[in-house]
Amino acid sequence: VGKITEKINSIVTRPMEFRVAQLEALGRFLDEKKQEILEATALDMGKVRWGGRGAGTRGDTEAGGAEGLPMALPAPGVTQRVTRLDSAFIRKDPYGVVLIIAPWNYPINLVLVPLIGAIAAGEPYLSPGPVPDTIEGTLSPGQGARRDCFAVVTAGAQETTRLLENKFDYIFYTGSPSVGKIVMMAAAKHLTPVTLELGGKNPCYVSDTCDVQIVAQRVAWGRFFNAGQTCIAPDYVLCSMEMQEKLLVALSKAVNDFYGSNPQESPNFGRIVGYKQFQRLQEMLNSGQVVIGGETDEAQRYIAPTVLVDVQPSDPIMQEEIFGPILPIITVANVDEAIDFINSRERPLVVYAFSSNSKVEPTGCLKPGLRLPRAPWQVFSATFILQKPSLGL
Repeated sequence: VGKITEKINSIVTRPMEFRVAQLEALGRFLDEKKQEILEATALDMGKVRWGGRGAGTRGDTEAGGAEGLPMALPAPGVTQRVTRLDSAFIRKDPYGVVLIIAPWNYPINLVLVPLIGAIAAGEPYLSPGPVPDTIEGTLSPGQGARRDCFAVVTAGAQETTRLLENKFDYIFYTGSPSVGKIVMMAAAKHLTPVTLELGGKNPCYVSDTCDVQIVAQRVAWGRFFNAGQTCIAPDYVLCSMEMQEKLLVALSKAVNDFYGSNPQESPNFGRIVGYKQFQRLQEMLNSGQVVIGGETDEAQRYIAPTVLVDVQPSDPIMQEEIFGPILPIITVANVDEAIDFINSRERPLVVYAFSSNSKVEPTGCLKPGLRLPRAPWQVFSATFILQKPSLGL
């Protein structure tokens, strides 16, 4: 931390030429490591080849640089009548040393996106995180990168806690709300500005007026992609008892269409990242009644795409983000009861709604009565759009 701080004080990272060179070096690094990244994500989490491609590409660095670099340029200032003979401009200086803390579920992408912004802004960075074993070797700075300005370390909870004792100029954290509170408290000691991208229990309301099979396909894809280890995945479904019966049939078909009769043998279904997470999810299967899936294999860290019914709000599975391939369904009488249920709980990261009735769409009756989530309304076919502001506190 001290060495990187020296570099920000020496203004080495501020020239635009330096920033462009580092982004180009990062792009070359991603090209060179592409095959290793795909193989590592497959070994660690069972990611399919096409799923691993979302880890990060040279195009991400080019797009991020094209958007971020112009924002760092000086801008003309506004003069008033009494200062019209003066010149005014706005110079945008970097915050300083940025700490980027990324989780393990998308270990490359969730480091890469804030990293590109930090480089474009002329800020050295230090990036720790609980990275899976195999992917760890791919995260060191690429050829051409100034290793005295940028650092990547693999750190668990204890190491990250010690790291937070240092003074940083900006902290970007992605992960759970419980750890987010720890990060915020540590930052407060130094009045360090923070961006928190936190998970949550994302509700998915399904009205009686919708195409059930289309809804089932989108819900199944959103919940079971990456074995459910995605922060914007639907965490539970709210629907009427009548819709639940239809939805169960449609979800069973969707799972079979995506992963076959035995998802454990499917090349398109991933694995839980570690045994600790596997055991936590296995205990959640005791909530409610399993109607789809439920099979587990600890040796492979495999949990089948699972749907639960008869789940109570007080059950353990409803007390924290699931972060796995398990989908509880809770029945409600109508959309008003669904809104009350969502509002009675912690604010979600995203909210999903499916209906053919415009009154249930975000522009209709659901949005005004609902406490807004941390991110906008989403559609599973486009859950992550780089140009759309979302997910931050």
